[in-house]
Amino acid sequence: MPSGAAAEDRAAEYLQRQGLKLVARNYRCRQGEIDLILREGTTLVFVEVRSRASSAFGGAAASITQAKQAKLIRAAQHYLSLQSSLPACRFDAVLIDGNDLQWLKHAFEVVS
Repeated sequence: MPSGAAAEDRAAEYLQRQGLKLVARNYRCRQGEIDLILREGTTLVFVEVRSRASSAFGGAAASITQAKQAKLIRAAQHYLSLQSSLPACRFDAVLIDGNDLQWLKHAFEVVS
């Protein structure tokens, strides 16, 4: 299983090959951390990268809990509060189970 940094490197490289532009890595604030922030056209994409040795026990996807989603949303809100204008946004996930990489667009949504 790759380290967290290696998994993020792999995810960033993969997404950039898909045409997304890297904006920031490991954005940290008091509310939490966002692994990758990219731009796809005019949309800002907040990406959570999860890596597991295998898909047993739910694999990487099962590790993105409701609590983790809430922290990501709060960190994204903080990031957006520093921007001059609010772009369209979405939350994606890159799941790495063993050697398999899966990109989930719209992995979860903000429900208000």
